[in-house]
Order: sequence, then C-alpha cells, then structure tokens
Amino acid sequence: MSIRELFKKKSKEKNHTIPSMKSKNDVPEGIMTKCPECKFVILTKDLMKNAKVCPECQHHYKMTAQERIEHLLDAESFESMDDHLKTENPLDFPSYTEKVQADSEATGLNEAVLTGVGTIQGKQVAVAIMDAHFRMGSMGSVVGEKITRTVEKATQLGIPMLIFSASGGARMQEGVLSLMQMAKVSVALKRHANKGLLFVSIMTYPTTGGVSASFASVGDINLAEPKALIGFAGRRVIEQTVREKLPEDFQTAEFLLSHGQVDAVVHRCDMVDVMDRIIKLHAGKETDRA
Repeated sequence: MSIRELFKKKSKEKNHTIPSMKSKNDVPEGIMTKCPECKFVILTKDLMKNAKVCPECQHHYKMTAQERIEHLLDAESFESMDDHLKTENPLDFPSYTEKVQADSEATGLNEAVLTGVGTIQGKQVAVAIMDAHFRMGSMGSVVGEKITRTVEKATQLGIPMLIFSASGGARMQEGVLSLMQMAKVSVALKRHANKGLLFVSIMTYPTTGGVSASFASVGDINLAEPKALIGFAGRRVIEQTVREKLPEDFQTAEFLLSHGQVDAVVHRCDMVDVMDRIIKLHAGKETDRA
C-alpha cells in the first residue's frame, strides 16, 4: 500500500468543524476572527481549539512555532535547543540587525526556526519548526545552523527527524552564507539517512525558494498541509519565462500531490495521528531488519 493510500484523509468519517455563526457586522478585535477565504466569523478561542483551521472552509491559518509545538507534541515533552544562537550582520546590510531584533521581540524566538526534542504519543522525535512570522521564515546562517544541529542530534540519538517548513526562501541579507545552508542541512540529513533513520518533511504555507529546493523536498516521506503554497520561483516569473498561462492550482499542495512531488496532503487536525502511524510503521520495519 502506498503512502498516499495509507494516509488518505477519510473525509466521510471525520468532520473537522466547530459550530459558529455568520456575521456581516464588524468583527471585534481579538474576540472574533474572520476567515480571509470564506469570511466566516468564529470566536478566536474556538478557532484556536480547532488548531487554527476555519470550520467552514477548512482554511489553514499560519501557525507560530510555539503553537505548532503545543498542537503536535505531548504536553511538556519539548526541550528546545540552541536558543542562544543569534544572527549577525556579515554584509553590513542596512537596518538588518534592527529588523531581526524587532522580529525576535515580537515572536519570542531567537530566529525563524524553533528546534528541539520531544515526544509524539510517547515516541521521541527531533523537530525543527520554521515560523513565517519571523522575517517570513527566511533561512539565514542561524536558521541553517539550528536545523543542522537538530538533525545531528537526531542522528546521535537514533530518532526520527521532522521538519515543518514555512519559508520565503534563503535570506538575501546574508548572501552566499544563506545559500550554503541548503547544502549544509542536506548533508546532515544524508548522514541521518545513512544510519537508517526516518526523516519526514512537512510543507506548510508558504514553502518556497531555497528551502523548497533543498531539505523540504528530500524527506523519506513528504507531506503537506491543504492548499499550502509550495514552489521555487514565483508564478509571474515562471509565466514570463515559459510564456504560458499556468493552472490556477499551480504550486499548491494538491497540485504537487497529483504530480508525485508529495506523498500525502494531511489536514492539520489529522497530523498527530498520521505522524504517530508513520513513526510506528518505521519502528516496526527497523525491528524486522534487526
């Protein structure tokens, strides 16, 4: 049975909805949230209980790294790594240091990725969760270093590695130092694979640029959230280059699924169960080989 068949969402059996109401009135700030896709209005607290997924149209809101940790991992199991690493300004790019500092204060993160070790249903995993609220999740030298160190930790412990990508790509303010992180993380993942260990890549909105062209696309299993934007160059750039009109769903998770680039599109509310099954299946195969 293929990965796609195994983890095909049983939409008839599950109904990811929370009762709410429609309203044409202005939405009180903070108390209610209006869906940007279908304009459905829901209590913010109910939206959070539903893993930040619109109960009407299933639109997946962006998650912070901390929110995803709380949703994915067992309570109080997460131990973060390398929170002391700080971004420098190697090219003396104007205002770069100030912008990084502002994002750090706004998000509570030291960089655009949160890394560490935790458990899913009692099974230990290493995780790297990118956060698009920090410099659009762009990958600089500290982001690459943190992910690499986490992969190396997973290799040392002999545990699965999970990477949740949410990125605008390599960070231009660091030039080639940013681009080299693509190769550095990929080499660390290859060493992890050489030990027979599992790497699951989960692509969320957005996964673009150098991140999509490197570690986000080389998982043993590649998953994506519904309607996630996934691609390297932008739609307009591609259309101007090939001189063709691209399909409306181009660079969506569903488009990539139909073309074999991802193994499954997984609803966020199903993610914990899917991860649990993947890890169990991998552990079973390891036992059989032994």
